[in-house]
Amino acid sequence: MAQHHGHHEQEFLRERVVPFTIEPTDTAAQLLAKMAHTGFQGRALGQAADLWCQMLQEPCTIYLTISGAMVPAGMGRLLAYLIEHRYVDCVVSTAAQLFHDLGESLGEHHFQAPHAEAFDDAVLRRGDIVRMYDVLWSHHGLDRAERFIAEYAATLSPQPVTTREFLGGLGSRLIQEGQQPGILTAAAAAGVPVYCPALGDSAIGTALAQARVTDGITVQFDTVQDVVETVGIVGATEDAGGRTALIIIGGGTPRNFAQQTATGADIFGRPWFKMHKYGIQITTDSPQWGGLSGSTFEEAKSWGKYDLDQARTATVYAEATIVLPLLATAVVERTQQGQPRRQKPTFHFAAHPLPVRIEFTA
Repeated sequence: MAQHHGHHEQEFLRERVVPFTIEPTDTAAQLLAKMAHTGFQGRALGQAADLWCQMLQEPCTIYLTISGAMVPAGMGRLLAYLIEHRYVDCVVSTAAQLFHDLGESLGEHHFQAPHAEAFDDAVLRRGDIVRMYDVLWSHHGLDRAERFIAEYAATLSPQPVTTREFLGGLGSRLIQEGQQPGILTAAAAAGVPVYCPALGDSAIGTALAQARVTDGITVQFDTVQDVVETVGIVGATEDAGGRTALIIIGGGTPRNFAQQTATGADIFGRPWFKMHKYGIQITTDSPQWGGLSGSTFEEAKSWGKYDLDQARTATVYAEATIVLPLLATAVVERTQQGQPRRQKPTFHFAAHPLPVRIEFTA
């Protein structure tokens, strides 16, 4: 019995929990390095930083998926930085996220709602103010962003476009006419594709609907080609000697749209793709309710989305505005402290044999 007990001790009791100590001079990277040796979500956050840095040391195409009101909450510049400096390579986002980003690029601002006093949402409505939890936005800014979208749509030809083409062109126009950097402008400048699988579910959709009804401006989206391209990115990454990874903020449609890319090898007549090797998720969802946003990485393996043997993942159960600034700052700090220059993917979109070709270059 004692020998059996010792066997289990050797198997499980290997890594000690290291009590967290306060050092007033700790940087974000040092803070998360110490948290990786604690427990619960502090440990998960520390592990997430390790995994992100590992992604950046290998030939790897990193999908960033974004849901939730990150831009209104003040995370837009952070996300733009990650895109501009190629800590991520392909963005899949909710449309509302990109609409708010466009508004900020035009010079509009979000505002903190007052906490010290009660306010009535009916009063906000009468004052043309919209609310996202404790953040406010003037309806003037919303209208201005919708007009910008309609004016851009009027310049397009009637042929169907992918959301990547539409949003890339929108970002390029914002570079010329906007006032502030953002997600769309950073992506357009860096050659990072942006996809939006549910573009109609936002004020972008209503702006385009009004342009169609009022002015006869018709934009047709080829969302099936979005699927073809994002799946093709996995194959092109493999052909270039790399692997794919996901950084997931929240859940929803962007999460699954990016995860499913590893399952589409048969689209191109291939028996199998190398599945995603890395995954980081920041979420407040719980898996037991059955929603896809809360499904675990282990569950996703049953669908063939993550490598059955080599996948390295970290799920941080926390609200993203708390942990994302810490995580991103720590990763940036670590990569600027002597880590080799990253081999990042460059995308070349075409028709055959895959819809995209990738080269990894420093």
